[in-house]
Amino acid sequence: MNNLQRMPKVSELPDVSFDGVNEPYIPGETLNISPKLKLHSKWSDDIDPISYEVIRHNLWNINEEHGATIQRISGSPVAIYAFDLNPSILTEDAEFVFFGPYMQYMSGVTDVQVKWLLENRSDNPGIEDGDMFLANDPWVGAAHQMDVMLICPVFWEGELFCWVTNCLHQHDIGGITPASFCPSAESTFDEGILIPPIKIIENNEIRRDIEELYLRSSRSPEIVALDFRAQMAGNMAAKERILALIKRYGPETIKGVMKKIISTAEVDFLEKLSKIPDGEWRERSYVECCRPGDRQVYPAHILVRKKGNHLTFENEGTALQDGAMNATYAGWRGSVMVAINQILCWEQSFAMGGALRHITFDPTPGTFTCARFPASVSTAPVQAMEIALYPTYNVLAKMVYSDPEMRKDIMCTGGSSQFPTVFFNGLDQRGDRYAMGLIDPLAGAIGAFSNGDGISTGGQARTPICKIPNIEHTEQLYPLLILYRREIADSGGAGKYRGGLSAEVAFMPHNTEEILHNTVSSGSALPTSIGMMGGYPGVTNIITFSKDTDVLTRMDEGLLFDDLEALGGETIAVPLRQENFSQKAADIFSVTWSGGGGYGEPLEREPSRVAEDVRAYSVTREAAHTVYGVVLDRETGDVNVALTKSLREDRRHKRIQSYEGDVKTLEGELILEVTQNINVRQGDAGKHYCCSRCSADLGAISGNYKEACISENLPLSVSNPLIGDPDRFVDADPLFRQFICPGCGFIVETEICLRDDPFLDDIRLQL
Repeated sequence: MNNLQRMPKVSELPDVSFDGVNEPYIPGETLNISPKLKLHSKWSDDIDPISYEVIRHNLWNINEEHGATIQRISGSPVAIYAFDLNPSILTEDAEFVFFGPYMQYMSGVTDVQVKWLLENRSDNPGIEDGDMFLANDPWVGAAHQMDVMLICPVFWEGELFCWVTNCLHQHDIGGITPASFCPSAESTFDEGILIPPIKIIENNEIRRDIEELYLRSSRSPEIVALDFRAQMAGNMAAKERILALIKRYGPETIKGVMKKIISTAEVDFLEKLSKIPDGEWRERSYVECCRPGDRQVYPAHILVRKKGNHLTFENEGTALQDGAMNATYAGWRGSVMVAINQILCWEQSFAMGGALRHITFDPTPGTFTCARFPASVSTAPVQAMEIALYPTYNVLAKMVYSDPEMRKDIMCTGGSSQFPTVFFNGLDQRGDRYAMGLIDPLAGAIGAFSNGDGISTGGQARTPICKIPNIEHTEQLYPLLILYRREIADSGGAGKYRGGLSAEVAFMPHNTEEILHNTVSSGSALPTSIGMMGGYPGVTNIITFSKDTDVLTRMDEGLLFDDLEALGGETIAVPLRQENFSQKAADIFSVTWSGGGGYGEPLEREPSRVAEDVRAYSVTREAAHTVYGVVLDRETGDVNVALTKSLREDRRHKRIQSYEGDVKTLEGELILEVTQNINVRQGDAGKHYCCSRCSADLGAISGNYKEACISENLPLSVSNPLIGDPDRFVDADPLFRQFICPGCGFIVETEICLRDDPFLDDIRLQL
């Protein structure tokens, strides 16, 4: 593991130029904009409620239609099925009005790019009506090189009125690997072309010289050129509709609605913060393998600090940048913004400009979630950015839990939390070259809620309207045959409320002799869809290769099968980073993605719900007994109430029978409900944590409540029966750590950690 010495945060580097060159671009409080560019800054505060709602919904529809226009013209599976795009509307000075409902982090990186453009292009070459700017430089603001942004200023009577932008993942923009995900890259120089914002459309015409420069590095220039025109059409459609609104209602009214959307969201955000105690909340997760052959594990930390009406996010404790697993400041910030939007701003329809006025992002440069130039960042969205995003749900959930209303918005980590990226390429039956990524893991799973189960194959939370292609469509486009795609029992994290199930897809070559694969995966040794407040994690990613099976013989004989082991052959655990992995005609490639995390103690799940899970093939009989402590009748499947009660009590008793300390019960005033399992009460010695069930004293709020719990270090397989031996992929010693109340034996919290890791100090309140 690389060195984790203390390094300065952005706020501790006042003399460093965060200009998007060697360090990430981080805009200051005021922008240095050329006086050549005139900004439209007049608006009306006198807008009647009906007009406000009509115009607000018009703006929302314009933005959504913007994305749909890109999809219709592109026709790419990336746009149609992966929904790997997002449009945005911003004010003249780059405050968000609306995100689109597609891939959320793509909007999260938009405002910094527009601000860079205002500061660096407003003088030379200038920003004029009819211009559009192309950009994909991650140190300026892109997530990674393939997420290309097209930025369009909207002018009214010679003044910059607002911006419409879109971001679309491109099929290939160069680099050492087809599709431009480069798992063996050691720096950005091994990856696709980097383009800071450049004027590619001038006076409403494409600059041919710039377009040719943009397309030259691509293995698929025709596809990228079509996608560029789809992006251009999306911007033009949104621009024309905004201008039509201005002509109808007047510029000051439209700008007034934009400003009110932002200020309304700000008021709502501040009202929520007023209900939350000051404090700090932390989460820790891990990325495995930063280059081919690597067997190390790299920690990623996220911290949110709430003080008054302000939130600060940090990543201190995250491993140093290394290999090909990194993300830049913009990617990390954009990922964190996804969770903020969904937990704290969901009522505002993706309008989080007001919230951002009260949020500071203060990461540590040089870590792998805030990498300096020239780190490799092409795999950022499926590794460093996801490992920044999904733990943020947990820290925000614990932060808002004390408020009964916001508690309802809690959502555990979802499936595909480290996307099992598989890119396949080769020659099809016509001799044409193809390359594409496996999109099916976008089916993901939604993690458990504070009041109900997660959603099986419910998509990815980062893309609210995501979907996956029909099997037949994939087979039509590429020379492969999909044998099955199915949900997997026990894949959802156990808990009082169970995480959503994930799924498995298996395929073989069809009408081609060979398929070549590049894999970029993590979350295969250690689960990353972690549970919360006693919940267990979802299954890990599982990528399996079955070599020289008898599948062709069975198909010739018309025999059905649903188990790869029945097909014989050699089973190989595919390395997490592998290039040009060859799949022949009788070989089967199988991908299972992670399930949703569970919420709460599994022994508190209603036995009747466990029985129903077994009937629905969501949970196996074995897991019902070993994980949930439920005894089912062998014939009817009904719950044996007496034996279940006895088994659960016995398990809780065994957890605490070796505890030799004294258990003190707190009876003072209830101050705060901290999590489902922890309260704060006023004790003789001040405010103390205590068990929410039995009020056992868990120590002063100035300390870590976990120190007062019984801790158990258990194999990862205890957390989920589908998790295999981590030794297949990593040299580290990961485990499943439980923290148990010494008074009643219920689980207070869980951790996925390494054996030598200290207890995570996940909650530190200021009361």
